[in-house]
Amino acid sequence: MDVMPQQDPESRRPPEPSQEDPHAQHDPHAPQDPYVMPAEGATAVPPPPPTLRTTLRRAAFGAVAAGVLLAGALVAVPDGKDDRPKEPGPVERAEAAATAGSPASLSDLTALIGDRQKWVEAHPDDAPSWATLGSAYVEWGRRSADAAYFGRAEEALKRSLAAQPGERGNGEAWVGMAALANARHDFLAAKRWGETVRKQDPKTWSVYPVLIDAYSGLGDVKAATGATEKFGELRKGVPALARTADLYRGQGWREDALATAREAADRATAPAEKAEALHRLGELAWERGEPEEAVAQFDAALRTDAGHHASLAGKARALVALDRTDEAVAAYQSVLTKLPRPAYALELGELYASLELDGDARSQYEKLAGLLEQAKAAGVDESVVQARYESDHGDPAVAVELLRGQWKKQHRSAAVADALGWALHRAGKSEEGLEYAQQAADTGVRNASYAYHLGMIERELAQYGPARRHLQEALRTNPAFSPLDAPKAREALETLGEPPPGGPGDMQPPPPPPPPAPEPKREARPEAKQEAEREPKPEPKRESPKPEAPAPAPSQTAPAPSKAAPSSPAAVEADASKSP
Repeated sequence: MDVMPQQDPESRRPPEPSQEDPHAQHDPHAPQDPYVMPAEGATAVPPPPPTLRTTLRRAAFGAVAAGVLLAGALVAVPDGKDDRPKEPGPVERAEAAATAGSPASLSDLTALIGDRQKWVEAHPDDAPSWATLGSAYVEWGRRSADAAYFGRAEEALKRSLAAQPGERGNGEAWVGMAALANARHDFLAAKRWGETVRKQDPKTWSVYPVLIDAYSGLGDVKAATGATEKFGELRKGVPALARTADLYRGQGWREDALATAREAADRATAPAEKAEALHRLGELAWERGEPEEAVAQFDAALRTDAGHHASLAGKARALVALDRTDEAVAAYQSVLTKLPRPAYALELGELYASLELDGDARSQYEKLAGLLEQAKAAGVDESVVQARYESDHGDPAVAVELLRGQWKKQHRSAAVADALGWALHRAGKSEEGLEYAQQAADTGVRNASYAYHLGMIERELAQYGPARRHLQEALRTNPAFSPLDAPKAREALETLGEPPPGGPGDMQPPPPPPPPAPEPKREARPEAKQEAEREPKPEPKRESPKPEAPAPAPSQTAPAPSKAAPSSPAAVEADASKSP
């Protein structure tokens, strides 16, 4: 069990890189750095030297104990060997998780960082150890939302490449650089690093997860699908199942995503890996509009690994849907002290706004601005979260500028397309925004917010039928998808009203034409009759009877529309359905 969340935020940090001379002598009575972890089995401060009397007593007791242990060993283990397997320590567990492609617990990751820091101090030319340290820094920064570690990661990875270039077999450092670029939301750079590794050695399985993240961030569904399939070929088990479930989820295949995610959760064994799988099940339940199930899965993830703070944020989101807002506020506040991601800060601010706690909402938005500044200083691009805030609570023109920049950088995922479409709508450019919002919906992802944004834009453009359909889809997908937007979706549907009765006219095909009626025989005159009898009768020509024109279908002509404007969107649709 990970015990780190019970500590204060400072004690959860991994050890800081030591700047001292590794060969210098240390004063045992000097204050110790709280972030420098002692060697395994040692204490922070060495004990004082024993007295002569204590030494003699210990020697006598040790001789007796040694004799007893030796006799027991000769009886119990004739060959002098202990066959019991050694219990792996935190460093070994973290290394095993990395080898399997699974996440390590935060406490094990901290131990691995401390171990590698001490090692590279004494072995500065060890390229693989520098690469491992850099990748561990990336993972810690990503899972703790402490972007300062990304700078340390970059420095460690560069030290690794300086000691051994990637062209000479140091692909691990290149993979670390790709992971770092993904963590900073620079998906184009991550794609370049990852494809360089794949070109050098296509069977390097560790490069495919970073390529999947890069392709997904760029909105390249085809490439992400290919990378996921290749990863599944090279790396069987829970990591491949998790990636496949995410792929199905992004394409809107809910049943396949759920079945694959359940299999991953059933097969996961390590606590961190199990918690990640349970968290995925919670996210899927939330997107289906099942908040009770979501809370249950998030609670199970937290019981499995208390350091999986993202599950606490997911639980807070589901508690809002259950109208347990006091618990939700407490959960959000707790997770922001442990995992201060800007997206969570925005969600809490909007929850305050939905509760009409305007002062708290403003304070939370100020904290959000501070987190965005910290991310920018650390080289992390949080443009999408900032644009979401500006679109609904700030300056939509700023949001449009931010998202156009993302689009130019080829960041064209469904999330960016949806955010850009909504920002354009809020900035008064609904016709242009409709194209991007439709593009996000066309990916197939089942996201209630995407359907809501599309429906509201269509409503603004007087496309009332599609608007009603997409707003209904949003509420059917997840009735409580947002504490601010879900009530607006219901209000917009009430304004649109019900569709006009009868549908858009008669949709049945026209009836077949009736059979032609026989022509009446006319009596010939006597003179003509005698002349006809004298002449030889020619062979009659077989002509097909000419069919009569079909009877006209019932008239559907409606009376001329009134010049007065309809009083509601439903009236507009009714007039449109009556037109020829």
